[in-house]
Amino acid sequence: MKQKSGILLFMLLLWSSFSFSQHDPKALKAWQDQKYTMFIHYGIYSVLGGVWEGKPVAKGLSEQIQAHAGIYSDTYAKVAKRFNPEKWNPDSIVSLAKKAGMRSIVITSKHHDGFCMFKTNTTDFNVVDATPYKRDVLKELSEACKRGGLRFGLYFSLIDWHFPQASPISSSNSDYITPEHVEYNKKQITELLSNYGPISELWFDMGSQSATESRELRDLVHRLQPDCMIGSRIGNDMGDFNVMGDNQEPDYTIGVPWQSPASFFDETWSYRSWQNRGSEEEKTREKLTSLIRVVSRGGNFLLNIGPKGDGSVVDFEKDVLLKIGKWLDKNGEAIYAADPDPFHISFKWGSLTSKTNKIFLHLLERPENGQITLPGLQGKIKSIAVLGEAKQKIAFSQDQSGVKISVPEGLDIQKEFKVIAITFVNGYQVPPANIIALNKEEILLNSHNAFKHYSNSGIDYNTRYQSTVKESWTLQATASGKYVPRIYYSDQEKNKTIDLELNGKVSAVSFSDGKIEELPKSGGLSWGAIYLSGPSGAGIDGFPGDIHALNSGIAWGKNTGQTWTKKTEWKNNEQYTLPAETETAIYLMQEINSEADQSYLAGITSTDGVIVTLNGEILAKHNNPFKEAKLNDVILLPLKKGKNQLLVKFYNGYKKDITVGISNNLKQQIYYKDLPELTMEKGKYYPFSWQLHRPLSPHTTLGLSNVALKLHRK
Repeated sequence: MKQKSGILLFMLLLWSSFSFSQHDPKALKAWQDQKYTMFIHYGIYSVLGGVWEGKPVAKGLSEQIQAHAGIYSDTYAKVAKRFNPEKWNPDSIVSLAKKAGMRSIVITSKHHDGFCMFKTNTTDFNVVDATPYKRDVLKELSEACKRGGLRFGLYFSLIDWHFPQASPISSSNSDYITPEHVEYNKKQITELLSNYGPISELWFDMGSQSATESRELRDLVHRLQPDCMIGSRIGNDMGDFNVMGDNQEPDYTIGVPWQSPASFFDETWSYRSWQNRGSEEEKTREKLTSLIRVVSRGGNFLLNIGPKGDGSVVDFEKDVLLKIGKWLDKNGEAIYAADPDPFHISFKWGSLTSKTNKIFLHLLERPENGQITLPGLQGKIKSIAVLGEAKQKIAFSQDQSGVKISVPEGLDIQKEFKVIAITFVNGYQVPPANIIALNKEEILLNSHNAFKHYSNSGIDYNTRYQSTVKESWTLQATASGKYVPRIYYSDQEKNKTIDLELNGKVSAVSFSDGKIEELPKSGGLSWGAIYLSGPSGAGIDGFPGDIHALNSGIAWGKNTGQTWTKKTEWKNNEQYTLPAETETAIYLMQEINSEADQSYLAGITSTDGVIVTLNGEILAKHNNPFKEAKLNDVILLPLKKGKNQLLVKFYNGYKKDITVGISNNLKQQIYYKDLPELTMEKGKYYPFSWQLHRPLSPHTTLGLSNVALKLHRK
């Protein structure tokens, strides 16, 4: 079986000629160091405030009221005549952002409704030509940001409901954007990047473009403003930074620059007149907790406000921002330009951030027994103090096991989150992630025991999934000696090149010209019947229920109650095409009985996206970046003795049918290459990792689930 079709190989060669443009590291760091940004959703929808024809519109987000209330386009366009925000004051907005501790502002230049908050030559549906206000909101805010010393960024919706070819409005966040629509967007983006001074970031949203269109749009932005950072919702992995899901706070390591967008309320981003806002104190703690958690994990926090139609800021939102700002006046050192938590374990009492000679402990609740233990932390401590409270004495002890800190009884964390700063004389050390003791004659490193570094990959908003961009290990030798590394791969990885880190040294390793090794047959195999579940609505990521120990006779799925159907007529080594709705998935389950523990190569045929699992563990996951008719994967199954359960999720994004298949007649052979021997000393840590060499983008998934590195003691 071929690993990929000829079309995909051609596209890979074509894309390899496009080096993903890299920013000046200083510009990228300046963007990352901001940490905290004001997001503003503002447009003619703000005039409506979530109300249409005198009734609250509870369905959907208020900035999308045109779609959710079923308003005709010409009727909605007349709302612009009511937009006259006499209380809008850009200098006051900048002042509020600064008092709140924010370092930049990102405002909606154009949302899905297509109304432009700037003067444009492309349409008269803009704030200057279509409203009694007659002033360029973006121009005045950009100038106010310059006066106030804040960076200025723009949100831009790729889908434009006012553009004729974007009709009719659908329920999808990923409507197809026609070539004419793409050119229309380019003209507006050219205006925005030419007429409004330096733009710190372009925050694209929604719509679905081709890979070429996303790349050309990215190149246009970088050509006009090289230091403008591009959000990942531009599509096709062309973003400079990864935009998380709305209000998402990831609890895993992200291997690329990223940002978390947050609204004050889950129900809406723009102003909603009838919104139940609750307690200011509770909301302050909620959003401050989010800011701390996002920064502690290495991201930037983008917190939104929704001004009223008259331009004034909702008092509730203003008061919460000012309260967060007061906390930052005291504790900003632990947020701005901070590095993420250096530890790789979680602490119940709160989060950590760090700098070269400092570690900051963000106490979100009182630690048990008033004690904080930081295991393995080494380095000469100069001082330990509470930020903003120099008189508060902190007792601590330090030995080979780490540092223990006693939190004073009088430290009132319920009233206000506290930050304890540990200052070191000359740096510090903490135990690295994923320590594996090198205590055997032979050890195997692979995807199953790796520490994973993630991003988000996808063609558009609806096809995003959590991609793995790097895998790493830390070896600790229990005895000094020399080790011989050998790397294994399969037909799935043939012709790929990786950057392999061995003992701190990185070199490019090509998966070609390897020697063939037959997989040993340790025992017989018997393949059971194939069962099908679905189709049901889905994205690429996730499953409707628990994927461990499925029972074909019992429905699964937390909400769907999906059942299994035995496909008596289906066989392995055949492909089946089924009709499919957009954004749905079907699931195939098959039991494999093995007489012994052994590895076995199987083939999986899929369409728009696939997740392959064995006994509840994910072995492979990817989408279809070039929208091929079908893809063929080779998957190495680590079978255990006895019953094994193969579960495959087949995702369909846009096609009218989906092709699936499971093959068990592949050649059972892999390849290997010997690498230079390594010398390791007892007790020391040695970093090992791999990632793709010159990937299509920093967000491209590894696809190295069959690769293994064997270390043999000489």
